[in-house]
Amino acid sequence: MKRVKLYILLFCLLITMILATGCGKAQKVTFVLDWTPNTNHTGVYVAVEKGYYAEEGLDVTIIQPSDMGADAMVASGAAQFGVSYQESVTFARAENVPLVSIAAVIQHNSSGFGALKEKNIRSPKDFEGKKYGGWGSPVEEATIKYLMEKAGADPSKVEILSVGTADFFQASSSGQIDFAWIFEGWDGVAAKLKGIEIDYIDLGKTDPVFDYYTPVIVTSEDMIQNNGKMVEAFMRATIKGYLYAIEHPEEAAEIFIKAVPEADPELIRESQKFLADRYQDDAPYWGIQKKEVWQRYNDWLYENGFISEPIDVEKAFTNKFVE
Repeated sequence: MKRVKLYILLFCLLITMILATGCGKAQKVTFVLDWTPNTNHTGVYVAVEKGYYAEEGLDVTIIQPSDMGADAMVASGAAQFGVSYQESVTFARAENVPLVSIAAVIQHNSSGFGALKEKNIRSPKDFEGKKYGGWGSPVEEATIKYLMEKAGADPSKVEILSVGTADFFQASSSGQIDFAWIFEGWDGVAAKLKGIEIDYIDLGKTDPVFDYYTPVIVTSEDMIQNNGKMVEAFMRATIKGYLYAIEHPEEAAEIFIKAVPEADPELIRESQKFLADRYQDDAPYWGIQKKEVWQRYNDWLYENGFISEPIDVEKAFTNKFVE
């Protein structure tokens, strides 16, 4: 009799656990990258490998963007979460696209304009007569125009090309482009490993307005309003992933290499070391975003005519899911 009661108790406990986890079925989530996989994304790969998402009842698939782009995929619901940039979110909000930034991946802008040494591009004035290779975002032309005018150069004398995910070094050495917008923690590290000398214009240091959040993790207003529990669960696991990458860069690099075997292992390891101290940097916790950073960049875009109306920055980002 005692054994029967024990079996009944265990059976009831099992049923309760199954019901609590939605009949044991994990919720499927699509996370879209902004570009090819790189160490800006390591925290998400760590959260998958270490089971942090599974612990939250989520089955996360990481994909690269389609032709419509990561922002459009997230805003339309084709992906629940993705990687974007503060500048892209601002332009999207200006066009009434309901995109929301829910975490800053890196606390300070570590991107800028890179060029092979022989291109002789050491300031925005040197952009004149050169070919810029980008990904076709309106923010690229806006930023280049502003920097060139500030340096007394003529923006009409730079040729802006869309080269997508073309390799910076190959496109530069072949003459396809002369300079590009790169991340110091990726192409900057790669240049050192390859023994290639480059000139680098640190965008975050050219003007305080450009020390904004790039990249960021985004979702849609619809997700926040109608599936907030999933957003909370996703971010709890994602925070664990990035904190692990901060505290254990070597191990995080190996996790990334396992997930993306086509990546250059040496580049991943060195890039991960570079970013470990920069993910959170001087912020009180990973992922936080400041209103003044968003407002400053928003005002700059509006004052320089790059957006027709200023956006409500408090709708463009939230710290609710990282606090």
